[in-house]
Amino acid sequence: MSFRNSITIIASPRPRVGKTLLARLLTDFYVHEGRTVSAFDINSGDGTLAEFLPGQAAVSEIADIQGQMALFDRLVANDGTTLVVDLGHESFESFFALADQISFADEARRRGIAPAILFVVTPDQTSIDAYRSLRSRFPQATVTPVHNELLGPAQHRDKYPITGSGAVQVKLPALAHGLRRYIEKPPFSFSEAQLANAKDIPLNVHIELQRWLRKIYLEFRELDLRITLADLQFTIKSQL
Repeated sequence: MSFRNSITIIASPRPRVGKTLLARLLTDFYVHEGRTVSAFDINSGDGTLAEFLPGQAAVSEIADIQGQMALFDRLVANDGTTLVVDLGHESFESFFALADQISFADEARRRGIAPAILFVVTPDQTSIDAYRSLRSRFPQATVTPVHNELLGPAQHRDKYPITGSGAVQVKLPALAHGLRRYIEKPPFSFSEAQLANAKDIPLNVHIELQRWLRKIYLEFRELDLRITLADLQFTIKSQL
């Protein structure tokens, strides 16, 4: 099975921890890698994924049965598209409760799709308990902790254990505060074409953004390899 057939859900029960930035970066990374990508925005407020990436991301609603069916039917449609879900903190519990109820991860596996959850870690007990719950409720998915360096040092790393063949922690390097303003106004993509044609970005900022992206893309490539390995081993075990 190829990681090209995958669903990556970016989640945290806490607001303002960098989920949408991570979703933007991951979506643009997949585009950079030549993959067909569809992203789903389950958020409210300003600065949502669909505002930043209107060409790849669509707003999804799970407040009613019709919206739930439309979203989950799309997530398990094995058409070779790489899928990214930006899950807002308001919808965290309802989304995963529904996913558990309909055996979403099992169905994804059955259809040849590798499910993964990127969990942005924070030191509070709510997040720690939510992470442990996800690992217990979705053993078929690769649950990966993400440390956003902008939130401070990872002194709570031991509270988010990683195990198994897909075990890895993703690090989201912090971008200098003075440079963040260039990427925080939608619509904005990290694609090479947009960065090259952005007239309001000075050359030194452009160079620093490229360095930052290279660090992040190295993290994503490592994650890619780990999930591919985990998925291969899961497939072998299921056939024994």
